[in-house]
Amino acid sequence: MKVAVYPGSFDPITNGHLEILKRALNIFDKVIMLVAINPNKKSRFSVLDRVNMIKEAINDSRVEVDSYEGLTVEYAKKHNASHLIRGLRAVTDFEYEFSLASANDFIDSSVDTVFLMSKAEKSFINSSMIMELYQSGVDISALVPPSVLKRLK
Repeated sequence: MKVAVYPGSFDPITNGHLEILKRALNIFDKVIMLVAINPNKKSRFSVLDRVNMIKEAINDSRVEVDSYEGLTVEYAKKHNASHLIRGLRAVTDFEYEFSLASANDFIDSSVDTVFLMSKAEKSFINSSMIMELYQSGVDISALVPPSVLKRLK
């Protein structure tokens, strides 16, 4: 069974994240959506809220949702995952993601990183932009799953 870990802060999860997940499920038998806990990053939603928003947005037995504080590559090894999934929206993402993939490869070269490009119509979506649009009164219902809208209201 080919298992991949799709890590992120998912603060909140967006339809862009879900689109990357859907495409990853075409490649892997199981994907673990991993809410990465970064104590240096200020989150809008609690870890539990983020995990629950993801669980409510996904109805697929091949997807597991978890959270973890520590190195993602170590989590992947503990859960028999051979790959990490990373989404790329634009060229600006590439440098950071390449650096992260290189560090993960240094830690454990048996866990590969797979990059999936966002579809053009979703390339501008990120969690910070979602929050900025929402706080400005813009209807974001086309950009996030209902589980996020429910918590924002």
